[in-house]
Amino acid sequence: MTLIAAALAGSSLLAIGCRPQPRADQPLQLWTLQLAPKFNAYMDGVIKAWTSDHPDAPVRWTDLPWGSVERKLLAAVFARTAPDVVNLNPPFAANLASKGGLTDLTPLLPEGAADRYLPSVWRAARDPQAGQIAVPWYLTVRLNLVNQGLLQQAGLKQPPQRWQDVPAFARAIRETTGRYALFVTVVPDDSAELLESLVQMGVTLLDDRQRAAFATPEGRQAFAFWVDLYRQGLLPREVVSQGQSRAVELYQSGALALLAKGPEFLRSIQTNAPQVAAATRAHPPLTGADGTANVALMTLAVPRQSARPREALALALFLTNGPNQARFVQEAPVLPSSLEALAQVRAQLEAARPEGSQQAQLREARLLSLATLERARVLVPSSPGIKRLQSIIYTQLQRAMLGQISSDQAVEQAALEWNRYAEARWPEH
Repeated sequence: MTLIAAALAGSSLLAIGCRPQPRADQPLQLWTLQLAPKFNAYMDGVIKAWTSDHPDAPVRWTDLPWGSVERKLLAAVFARTAPDVVNLNPPFAANLASKGGLTDLTPLLPEGAADRYLPSVWRAARDPQAGQIAVPWYLTVRLNLVNQGLLQQAGLKQPPQRWQDVPAFARAIRETTGRYALFVTVVPDDSAELLESLVQMGVTLLDDRQRAAFATPEGRQAFAFWVDLYRQGLLPREVVSQGQSRAVELYQSGALALLAKGPEFLRSIQTNAPQVAAATRAHPPLTGADGTANVALMTLAVPRQSARPREALALALFLTNGPNQARFVQEAPVLPSSLEALAQVRAQLEAARPEGSQQAQLREARLLSLATLERARVLVPSSPGIKRLQSIIYTQLQRAMLGQISSDQAVEQAALEWNRYAEARWPEH
């Protein structure tokens, strides 16, 4: 068994989750994801401010590449050298919490702490079994960046707002322009956008026992939605073999009418494809009937092995307070989770007087992203194994799209495969 496999074993992680005795001379260990070197000045300034107020709790900051954090954190947990505060996304936080690896912050939180954050993302950092396992940090939402030139060619005034309107829109774009309306990948280890769309279409992915809950009329209808779009030639053929980066290539070449990206991506389009950028306008993201959009969340968690959990939580709350988040989002293409910072960012954008059309375009998109955040939540449950679920569903959708099985068979096979996995992982459920 490898080091990582041993750390992943449920009982072993629980056994090594106990706290070591604190040592006053040891700094708090803070691990973040992919912030260096671009945000070194910001992080150094925040840490200096913290140390000024907490001279007995200095911080040692380590930044990790996105692809290595899970491996390194699990190895550190197994070796009993886990950091005090670590930057995680909700799925990995839930995975680690399910094995007893994260601190339930509930008894340590100061009164009113939850009221400082956007309620939807505060709830998303809570696990039904393990408690409040993290503090929200920064957020992103997708918008629809739309090539208005292609819409005009197709005789369309607006892009669709609901998934149910996509087939007619996609057909109009394809038949009149020869281009494609949208690109949503079905590559198992790529974007979760399609999985999120299932939730928006009314599909419940998992029940309280972590068993498949999508083999329902709603699930069959949602699977058929994507399979039919593909088989009718209304999605690029590459959605089964290439990831979301292909969508970017197609949009910037003028071959795609709609690109689901954050507002800051407009900068890349302005640089790489100025003619397409000039025709681009930001619209609200596609949603289901209730209008709920998706928000992607990054959090700060305190591993169970931290010898100083109260100070670690205080550091996490400091990093995510209003002033620090407001400063961070001035430098990073993200949104804050702090209500105070959100209000400040909105006021700054509303008061801004952009110079030139490109800056005006960015300002409009950023304001739209703030408005979108008001009706957004983390759509895919932060369940341990959620990436496995995505892989299973996408693989079966691929088979159905390629005509190997029907869409109904894809639903049943995906449910069977997931339940086999879930019964092995959570037999007591």
